[in-house]
Amino acid sequence: MSRDSTLLLLNKGHVEVLLSPDEVVVAVRESFLLHYEQKGRLFPVVRERLGTGGIFGIKSGDVEAHGLLGFKAAGFWPGNRLVGSEPHQATIVLIDPHSGRPICVIDGNAITTIRTGAAGALGLAMLARPESTTMCVFGTGVQAQIQTRFALDVLPSLRHVQYMTSGGGRDPEFESLFASRCEVKPAGNANAAVAASDVVITATPGRSVLFDCSAVCGGTHISCIGADTRGKRELPAGLLERASVYVDDSVQSVEIGELQWAPTVSCSEFGEVLANGLRVPRTSQEITIFDLTGLALQDLVVARMLYMFAGEEGVGTTVEWPW
Repeated sequence: MSRDSTLLLLNKGHVEVLLSPDEVVVAVRESFLLHYEQKGRLFPVVRERLGTGGIFGIKSGDVEAHGLLGFKAAGFWPGNRLVGSEPHQATIVLIDPHSGRPICVIDGNAITTIRTGAAGALGLAMLARPESTTMCVFGTGVQAQIQTRFALDVLPSLRHVQYMTSGGGRDPEFESLFASRCEVKPAGNANAAVAASDVVITATPGRSVLFDCSAVCGGTHISCIGADTRGKRELPAGLLERASVYVDDSVQSVEIGELQWAPTVSCSEFGEVLANGLRVPRTSQEITIFDLTGLALQDLVVARMLYMFAGEEGVGTTVEWPW
C-alpha cells in the first residue's frame, strides 16, 4: 500500500515518545526564521468563543519550499477540569500541498506545550539579562511548568523562583518539580514578587491584569503567554509603553495578544533577533517584554519533525485512507 493512500495517526503516547526538548528548540528557532525570511506563511487566525463555554481556534500556514501545509485546531475548555482532564486541547493535521490529502493527524497538546516553552526559552536567551537570579511565575499549570523548566535551563544563574496561584496559596506539586534546582516558594504579594524579580513569566488563562505597572522595575524581562484571544490580558495599562516590546508576530499580537490593548506601541518581531544571531543589547534599566501568541509555523515545523521521526522509527498507527 503506497503511503499516499494511508493516514498516519500519532496519539499522545506516540508524541511523547518522539518529542525531544532540544530538537523542539531547534525546530521552533527554524520556524521563527522561516517567518522572518517570509519563507513561511501564516494564514488568518480563527479564535472564537463557544456557547459551551469553550474557546475554539484554528492556526494554519504553509512553507512552500518544504512541501509543508497544515493546521492546528485547538482551544480551551475549562469544563474539562470537572472530569479531571486537561482544558487545553489541540489536534494538528499535516496535508499534502500537491493533492490536498491529509497525511498525518497528531495529538497536539504536548506539541503546543513544549513548542511554547521552547519559544519562551529562546526569548529568555536573547532578551533577558544573563545574570538574572530571581524569577516570578504567574500560574502553576502545564505551561507555567514548562516555561520554568526552560528558564532554569537557559538562565543558569536563576536561584530563586516565586510563584502565584489563582487562589494565592501553595502548590506542592509545582514546588516539587523544581526544588532540587532552585529555591521555590509561593509569593505572598504579586506586586512585591514582581518588584523583586529579574524575570517575570505570566502563564495564566488571561482573565485579568496580574500586577500593577508601578511594580515593574528597570531591568526586568517579562514573557507573556496567556493573552491569546480577543479580550484576554495579563499586563497592566501603561507597561507596554515603558518597555522594549518583542512579539512572535506583529499582526497576531495586535489581534489577540497584549498589543490589542496598546496597538500603537512599536514592537519588533523576534525572528529578526534570531536572524541577527546576537543577544539583544540592553541597558541595565531597560524593561523588555516578549508577547507570545503562538505561530502556526511552530506547530507545523515540529509536527513535520515528528512525522519524519515516526516514519524512521515505525511509530504510530497507519490506517487506510483511499482516494
